Amino acid sequence: MTELTLGFAQELLAMQPFSVLVGARVTAFGDGGATLELDIRPDLQQQNGFLHGGVLSYAADNALTFAGGTALGPSVLTGGFTINYLHPAKGDVLRAVATVAHATSRQATCTCELRTVDGDTETLCALAQGTVIAVKR
Repeated sequence: MTELTLGFAQELLAMQPFSVLVGARVTAFGDGGATLELDIRPDLQQQNGFLHGGVLSYAADNALTFAGGTALGPSVLTGGFTINYLHPAKGDVLRAVATVAHATSRQATCTCELRTVDGDTETLCALAQGTVIAVKR
């Protein structure tokens, strides 16, 4: 069985070409949770200068799935998720912190808070909830 460590999660993320494209990084992993971060760059923004909603959705999806993987193991997929945008995302870094709310042997329900970090100020910009499913190989 593969040991589920922060290093392992970082290796998995590095194997995702889109994650590499947006510059995502796993900064915490384990004990029922995962944190994904990415730098907010001009090429990830929409026309009003805010981080594009698709980037927020990507971060939520991946953070939820990594969190679910802490409970279900490394072979997981997103079963579905919802996201609510609360505040325009602007700052230096996007931080998506996901935790497992409930898990069985086959699926995990997870929640995710997405915050922008601008210096010492963090702003909650979105909330997401999703289901992660174990994949039989």
